Formats: sequence, C-alpha cells, structure tokens
Amino acid sequence: MTTAPHPKDGWRARLARGFRRWRDPVVVQILRSTAAATISYAVALQLSDVAAPLTAPLTALLVVQVTLYATITTGVRRVNAVVIGVLIAVGFSSLVGLSWWSLGLIILASLTVGQFVRVGEFVPEVAISAMLVLGVTEVGASAWDRVLETLIGAVVGLTFNFVLAPPVWVDTAGESIEGLARRLRQLLLRDAEQLVTPTPPRLADKRLHEARQLDDDVADVDAALRQAEDSLRLNPRVREGLLNRVVLRTGLDTLEICTVVVRVLSRTLSDLSRVRAGAPLLPPEPGAALRETLVHVADALVSFAVLVTAQASSSADAAEGRLAEQLNAATTARGRAAQLLLDDVRDDPRGWQLQGALLTEVDRMLAELDLEHRTRRLMEELDRSSREQHERFPWLARLRSLLPGGRTGS
Repeated sequence: MTTAPHPKDGWRARLARGFRRWRDPVVVQILRSTAAATISYAVALQLSDVAAPLTAPLTALLVVQVTLYATITTGVRRVNAVVIGVLIAVGFSSLVGLSWWSLGLIILASLTVGQFVRVGEFVPEVAISAMLVLGVTEVGASAWDRVLETLIGAVVGLTFNFVLAPPVWVDTAGESIEGLARRLRQLLLRDAEQLVTPTPPRLADKRLHEARQLDDDVADVDAALRQAEDSLRLNPRVREGLLNRVVLRTGLDTLEICTVVVRVLSRTLSDLSRVRAGAPLLPPEPGAALRETLVHVADALVSFAVLVTAQASSSADAAEGRLAEQLNAATTARGRAAQLLLDDVRDDPRGWQLQGALLTEVDRMLAELDLEHRTRRLMEELDRSSREQHERFPWLARLRSLLPGGRTGS
C-alpha cells in the first residue's frame, strides 16, 4: 500500500527547486549584470553633466563578465580602448571635421592603433569610441564625459564583483563532463551489442558516424571547463582553485583520449562487419566475453567522471570504489576474451588483425582509467602548474604565504 505524499513535502520540493533555480549561474549572472548597470547609471547621473549617461551602464554591462578574473582583465582592456579612442578623436577634431573621408581615416587610424596596444578583443571599441566622440559638436567636453562614464562603469563593475563574487561554474562544467561520459557509455554499449549479433555494414557505419560526432561534444565540454577554470581564478569564494582546475582538466583529458579510442574502436567494428558479412562480428564465446568487457568499461567511464566531479569526500570515495571494481571486472573479462579469441584464430583466421585491434583499444582505455595512472598524472600536473604559477607570479606566492592558513590555488 502506497502512502500519499504529505502536502508539505510538495511545498518543500517546490521551494528547493526554486532555490536551486535562483542559484543557477545563469540567473545569478543576469541579476548581477542588471544591478551593476543600474548602479553605474545612477552614479554617472550624479557625477557627470550628461542628461543620459548610457555609456556608464553599457561599460558596466560589458565589464561584469562571468568570472572575476575575466572582469578584471576585461575592465582594464576596455578602459584602455575607450581612452585611446577618445584621444584619437580629440586629436583629429582639432584638424578636421566630420566627413566621409575623415570618418574613414579615423576608423583606419583607430583600428591600426588598437592592434599595437594591449586591448585584446576590444580593438573595435577604439574605433567606436573615436566615432562617437568625433560625431558630436563640442568634442572636448563630450570626450571627457565619455571617459568619465567609461571609468564609472568599469569601476562599478569591478567593485560589484569584489563585493559580490561571481558564481563558480564548477558544477556546470562537472555536469558537462558527466554528460560526455554518459554519451560515451551509450555508444560503447551499442558497440558491445554489435559483437554478438549480425551487424550489417550500414549499421556499423552509423555507429562510426556517431563516434565521430563526439568531437563536437568534447569541444563543448572544453568551453564549459575553460569558463569554470576562469571562475576559480582570483575568486575569494574558492580555497582550492588550482587543485580543482587540475582535477577537472586532467579528467577531461582522459575522457578526450577515451573518445578517440572509442572512435577507433567503432572504425574497427565497421571494418570487421565487412569481413564477417551476415554473421556476428565475433564467435559466440569470445564475443560474449568482449561484450562483457566493454560493458564494464562503459560503466567505468561514468564512475570516472563522477570521481572527477565529486565535491564531497564521501561521494569521491564511493565513486573510486565503484571505478576500481569495474576496472577489475573489465580486466578479468578482457583476459578471458583474449584467450578465447586466440583459440578461435587458430580455427578461423579471418579478421584476426581486427580482433587484435579490439583488444588493443580496450587496453588503452583501461590504462587511461587506471587509478594509479590517474594519481600520477594529477601529481605531475599539480607540480607543473604550481611551478609555472610561481615563475610567472612570484609576488603572488609571497603574498599567499603571508595570508592566514596560506591559501593554495588562485
């Protein structure tokens, strides 16, 4: 007999869902950008003589990026771009007025100068600022008003991010990594079924095409991970930024290698479907053993992703235990499949190179997912990242040593 849910349970569930929705990084970013732009406009109204100082909220809106690290670097480059554009416009205004040829000349000069100063992706902003200033009547006054508005927007945006730290995008990157692992698992499971059933070449080619499309998924996960890495830099809410970045990055590297191996494995199965046309790709016993191996490897991929993205130590320990069990089961099944394939090759040598390639590709994934290999890779990357950070920013290491507790990572 089932018990009807208590009315309070539904209310609590809706409240929890609403709370999670409001904590979503996208929602947080929308609210932060709106607040920063509004505050910068209010401040500019008090400090400038312009009736509608829209440059200030525009600057704040562009400066308040998704991460504190990006906000700092973006704010500095944007202010530089605007000031340089204004200075170019002031210089031109003393010599020429606004006409089609002077407009073209100032755009050419602004874009050229923008390439030589360190404004990054804000090179067009140099020309935009110069055109806006050149197009007004009282160039001198409007030029400095625009500089003032830009500074107000940039300062408000920077201050806003220091007071209210940007969201950390680690959970989003973790979901992307786990999503990639689950897509890999589904593809491996479908490949495993091909081993024990007659597989026409057309179906094997379809699986190969799906494996090749995983490259797009890897690119999407990489973009999400780069955003998460930036959100960990210089964020006062994060204490183990370097460790988190290295854990996620090495985890994605491992899954990317496994993606390549799965694509090669799918190509091997496609070739094997032509060698054994109309028949299962492998004889029954070795096919069943290798199918079992791929099932364990597929499950291990998901456990590996959970291990990489687990925040709580208990979740990480449970994922590590499952991963170890699945890798051991896969290794045992792989050994049995190898012996059965060797016995079968003596009787029927058709496609023995491809059968050996299947074992090789399984071995590569097992080696990448191995826990000892994972630990060794993590230590190497941590040492390399710490050494590079110390060489690039020695002052940051000295500052961190003075902080209580000596924070690690940035």
